[in-house]
Amino acid sequence: MSPRQTLKVASAQYPIDQPATLDAWRDKIARWVADGAATGAEVLVFPEYAAIEQAAALGEKVYSDLAATLDAVAELESARVQLHQELAAKHGVHILVGSGPSRKGPGRYTNAAQLVTPKGNVGVQEKLVMTPFEVDWGISASNEMRVFDTSLGLIGINICYDSEFPLLARAMAEAGAELLLVPSCTERVSGYHRVRTGSRARALENQIAAVVSPTVGDALWSPAVDHNSGSAGIYVPSEHTVSDTGILAQGELNAAQWVAADIDLRRLRHLRNSGEMRNYVDWLNQPGAAKLADKVEVVTLA
Repeated sequence: MSPRQTLKVASAQYPIDQPATLDAWRDKIARWVADGAATGAEVLVFPEYAAIEQAAALGEKVYSDLAATLDAVAELESARVQLHQELAAKHGVHILVGSGPSRKGPGRYTNAAQLVTPKGNVGVQEKLVMTPFEVDWGISASNEMRVFDTSLGLIGINICYDSEFPLLARAMAEAGAELLLVPSCTERVSGYHRVRTGSRARALENQIAAVVSPTVGDALWSPAVDHNSGSAGIYVPSEHTVSDTGILAQGELNAAQWVAADIDLRRLRHLRNSGEMRNYVDWLNQPGAAKLADKVEVVTLA
């Protein structure tokens, strides 16, 4: 199969609401996927810890208690992914499911995001670097980096804080990723800007596209996702043949909306060898730089 020349993606600025029932939550997800697909996008990206919203439907004893929230939302992981598989098939899109706790043992979890395809295939990337609050929650870091080989091309995932560490995205890019999905959940505007800055840097260094999807709005019922700030963005290197600013699209801060853009993959590939700057190939000119592709597992989802 010849490589894709262009790709349209859509990123959710997803509001954490308080659905009264799981059916209400499922209806909301179905609406959001339908609206995202209506943009013409082939990849829909939901944010980090969007899955926590499900706890609202399980009663105050669950949603007001962090340990009970993590346990209950982890229990729903399989059904949550299945819903997104059904919606991906219905709309003919790839979906990055909003991440959530994945059980690894009694009281032990990772932060896992699932990439589902229209054919029902599922790839999982767990968060690699824990924030201090996740350490307090008992969330464990993964050490498994993956790139997903899909019918749209090779896709990597940096979950929020992961985007602030350059070697992770670099390893994925060396393994072939041309698209980096960055689901995020940040309480303050400063946190949003950290993830935005990191994602833009990863796009610049590797001459790829980075797609940021944040949670937005207040959910004071939850001890986990009580405050959320951010805006979605689709970023590429600042090059005159691609984008003078490096911003293909960006949403209104804290608004509930989809943000979509067309990515010219052909021009990004050209940059790597013939661009004004050639950050990707010049990476190894840094003292101490090493090749990293062998640290990454390539998972076929096509």
